Amino acid sequence: MPGVFIVLEGGEGSGKSTQARLLYTRLMQEGALPLLLHEPGGTALGEQVRRLLMAERGGGQQRRQGGIEPLTELLLFSAARAELVNKVLHPALEEGRTVICDRFTPSTVAYQGYGRGLPLDTIATLNTLATGGLWADLIVLLDMAPEEALGRVAAQQSLLEVTEKAGERGGRQDEEGLRRFEQEPMTFHRKVRQGYLEQAAADPGRWLLVDGGLPPEHIAEVIWGRVEGLLNRPAP
Repeated sequence: MPGVFIVLEGGEGSGKSTQARLLYTRLMQEGALPLLLHEPGGTALGEQVRRLLMAERGGGQQRRQGGIEPLTELLLFSAARAELVNKVLHPALEEGRTVICDRFTPSTVAYQGYGRGLPLDTIATLNTLATGGLWADLIVLLDMAPEEALGRVAAQQSLLEVTEKAGERGGRQDEEGLRRFEQEPMTFHRKVRQGYLEQAAADPGRWLLVDGGLPPEHIAEVIWGRVEGLLNRPAP
């Protein structure tokens, strides 16, 4: 029986990476053998792309002064995704594993399409080429107003600075330094949110829309309710 593919999506500070880890832990407790991935990453090339994007943190004015162009950004994400799908994702699903991915093609539509303004048909073509037409069985969208979500990020960053001064590790680890999008203006984040909501509205059977402001343990239970149904679905 083929595996189950679950994607966690949301804007900066929405808590999607936390929920991805919680779901992974729950699946392990249930005796499954899940695989937790993130984008970009999961392969040697993907991690190189991740480091490259981390080094080019600037948006807006900084990009105009020599940072990565939107089209280049799109192509880098697509290249990393093609490697991940072919070398890791497809083999894991063929083995019957449950794969959890922190971001996938919906992020590209929301960020590079709605946020950056690149043509949606171009993005759709690249997504299809990179994935071979692979779609998630479930896409969980943790929705939050960007003002609230970015406020959460700022608070976590302050905590990180305090713990680092105390010689401890802490703070926000989900993006591993990939915070270039947080520097974009609020209008960018509002467009990204719109992109997510429109995708979810267009395919409600595949998407699960959850209020990202709810307590994490409550969100985890809502997600598990849908995941459990996928795991117990009859074989085709």
